[in-house]
Amino acid sequence: MSKHLFASEKVMEDYLSALLTEDPIPQPQVSTAPEKPKTIAVKVAEKLHDSEPENPVAKLFEEAKNRQYEQDFDVVEKVPAPAPVVAPKVNVDTLTKPVVNTKLATQTVSHEPPKKVTPPEPYRVGDFQALYFEVAGLILAVPLTELGGIHNLEKMNSLFGKPNWFLGVMVHRKQKLNVVDTARWVMPDKYDAKLEESLNYRYLIMLGDSGWGLACESLVNTITLKQSDVKWRQSEGKRPWLAGLVKEKMCALLNVEQLIDLLEQGLGS
Repeated sequence: MSKHLFASEKVMEDYLSALLTEDPIPQPQVSTAPEKPKTIAVKVAEKLHDSEPENPVAKLFEEAKNRQYEQDFDVVEKVPAPAPVVAPKVNVDTLTKPVVNTKLATQTVSHEPPKKVTPPEPYRVGDFQALYFEVAGLILAVPLTELGGIHNLEKMNSLFGKPNWFLGVMVHRKQKLNVVDTARWVMPDKYDAKLEESLNYRYLIMLGDSGWGLACESLVNTITLKQSDVKWRQSEGKRPWLAGLVKEKMCALLNVEQLIDLLEQGLGS
């Protein structure tokens, strides 16, 4: 018996050593019956059976091999087949209909034009020069950057249907200039027959590139002003043509752009 056990141990040792060093065993050809993987016990039993067919230990391994094979085959038979993969149903109608974002569709679209950002006037940055001129004892100032020119007041042609502050049209070098009765336009509440009779207009102060000019009696002087020399208008009011007040002379500084707009509309001060 010891001889057989020694032989069995020898076979086991040789087999385990072969598992670590031998090359991969070529795969047998595919047969009709499924071939199950052999366990180590089955492989050892085969070795023992080939070497000693009549060995009782080999017989035990043979029985163990058969039982193991039956168990393995039974387990394989009981493994359920995988469930078939069913492709999701595709609604053909959804492929042709456009996708509508209901959140965006419910939003109200604003058709208001963007607000126009008006850049500040050139004389609102740093020092600037202004011209003082006089009308009926009132001193007015206009920034030189907004001054379109100065002309001697000449003969004018009156037009019907114009406001009472419209003196007429003066032709200068084939250009028609609209002359404004400055005293009547600026201070209509103080304008009376006595003031009208005392007026002696001699010059025409042109406003920017427009065809409008303010009649004045005399030109005072030109002065350089700092931003701090003017009490600037902070908000819109009844007199949009007023840019501010020059503190030293307490005179009105004209907002030429607003003044032109009022004249174009035929409005007074």
